[in-house]
Amino acid sequence: MKVKRIREKKIIGRLEKVNFPDWEIFGLEAKIDTGAYTSSLHCSDIDIVLREGKEWVRFSILDSSHPYFQNTHLFSPLLKEKKVKSSSGETEHRVFIKSRIYIFGKSYLTDLSLTNRSEMKYPVLLGRKILRNRFLVDVSKKFLSNQYEGDES
Repeated sequence: MKVKRIREKKIIGRLEKVNFPDWEIFGLEAKIDTGAYTSSLHCSDIDIVLREGKEWVRFSILDSSHPYFQNTHLFSPLLKEKKVKSSSGETEHRVFIKSRIYIFGKSYLTDLSLTNRSEMKYPVLLGRKILRNRFLVDVSKKFLSNQYEGDES
């Protein structure tokens, strides 16, 4: 007989604050978007570069208009490249990386598309892939994860 494990899901609001401590970025506002499959992060200066014969992505998180912009280039192995339909309905070429994101005091490894979200209100979008089997969205709430702010366990 197979035993089914039921994991209690946390309630998440339509907006939450997330941390990327590996990059020393804390408290970025994220829009929860159940219509998007993958999550995305606002970046600038996105380039694919070769490092020791492998493709990596060089990027800056955010841009100079954002108060958390650090004007430094970060590097991450290239996960994949793919065409994605943006919220405006246009198809664009995006690069994806794997990254650790902290929300509600827990760490999750997730795929992130890197894109210019300067025209969007929120620098991070969390899609269904990271939400699935972990969170239920209450669209009448926001910033429910604030009670866990600074907790990176």
